[in-house]
Amino acid sequence: MSRKPVHLAVYDTYADWETGYATAYLARAGYEIRTVGPSREPVTSVGGLRVQPDLALDDVRPEDSALLILPGADLWDTSGDLAPFARKARAFLDSGAPVAAICGATAGLAREGLLDDRDHTSAVSFYLAATGYGGGARYVDADAVSDRGLITAGPTEPVAFAREIFRLLEVYDGEVLDAWYRLFHDSDPEAYAVLEKAGM
Repeated sequence: MSRKPVHLAVYDTYADWETGYATAYLARAGYEIRTVGPSREPVTSVGGLRVQPDLALDDVRPEDSALLILPGADLWDTSGDLAPFARKARAFLDSGAPVAAICGATAGLAREGLLDDRDHTSAVSFYLAATGYGGGARYVDADAVSDRGLITAGPTEPVAFAREIFRLLEVYDGEVLDAWYRLFHDSDPEAYAVLEKAGM
C-alpha cells in the first residue's frame, strides 16, 4: 500500500532527541520521512547534527502529507523565524491533515492561536501562558495529548509523543501499542514478548 510521506520540520537549534522514536518506527512501518527546512539550505540541531532538508517549507502541501511533525527549538522562543512553520501547521489542520508538535513548537502553535480551542499540553502550563494565548482553560497536565488532528507533548515525553503519533496514523494499536510504550518508556521486559509475537 502506498502511503503519503511524513514531513519532519528541521531548523537551526531543533531538539534532535524529541522526534527520534517517532521517525524511526514510522520508517520501520513503511513511511518515508522527508525533512522540511525554512529553505533547502543545511540546518544544525541543538546537538550539532547538520541536516540537509529534502524540501523547503513553501514546497510542502498538506494534501501530499500524512503528518507534519514540529520539534522544539530555541528559535521558537527567541525569534519569529519559525512563525512560518506555525502558519503551515494551520494550513495542515484547516485542510484536515494532522500535526504533531513537541516542546517549544507548542508555544509556536499557541502564538498562532491553534491551541485556543483544542485540548493540549506542553512542558508546563505557565510556559504556554507566557505566550499570551487564549487556550489556558484547555491545557491538560498529561504526557501527551491528541485532539482533532493535533498532538502536543512536552520536551521530556518523546516516547509518549511517538505513541500518540502511532495511534493517530494507526501504525500500532491495542496491545502492541501498549507494549511498545511500556518497553521504551518503562523498560518493562514483559513487553518484549508481545512485540516479538507481533513480529517487531
